[in-house]
Amino acid sequence: MAEMNVTPQSRRKAVRATATGLGIAAALTGFIGLARWFEGVWVGDPYPVADPAATSRALDERSQAVYDALALPDARLDTERSGVRAYTDTYTCDRRGLRTWSDALDPSPPSEPGVVSVSYDWTLRDVPRARAVTALKDARKELTRQGWRVTEHRDDRYRLELSMRPPKAGSSIAVTAYPGDRLEVSAYGDCARYPAGTAMDIDGDPELADMRAPVQLRG
Repeated sequence: MAEMNVTPQSRRKAVRATATGLGIAAALTGFIGLARWFEGVWVGDPYPVADPAATSRALDERSQAVYDALALPDARLDTERSGVRAYTDTYTCDRRGLRTWSDALDPSPPSEPGVVSVSYDWTLRDVPRARAVTALKDARKELTRQGWRVTEHRDDRYRLELSMRPPKAGSSIAVTAYPGDRLEVSAYGDCARYPAGTAMDIDGDPELADMRAPVQLRG
């Protein structure tokens, strides 16, 4: 069999063709990567997915933990200011990404469809400020021991408030003192997209769990 005669010229052509192919492949890969990056910037970071009913149950449990940590056995539930159900809010869940640049010019910018935050609150009465100061310090100490993180603790002439986030991400709790010896506990779930097939109530909002906390004060 005759040996193939590879000339320097044909070798150079083969090298150039290979280099050209590699360059095209690299350019295509870079273009795809740039397109994906721009799509992410345009759309923005996606909201996490969470079942609102499960979120409401978690808020109930975490607000119960706060009540236990406050150690206020003599306080009573203010039934006029304490609900039995959580509620959803869409207005705090803004659209994300560069696609929303015009929202800054809108006095009532649209919220992200299918995304809600879940909130829940109840109020204790018969909690004088001096007792509330001690209760917030006790709660901070106990909940920090359990792994909660303090985000704000104010004790001045204008406000008495403790805000914390539990170990599992996705929610926050605020305890605030108000005139009239009232102490409000508010639980907030982070904005999240509810999954397809989520059960809805008659108003078209995701169904939430009935609330029980603080169980010691509920009839």
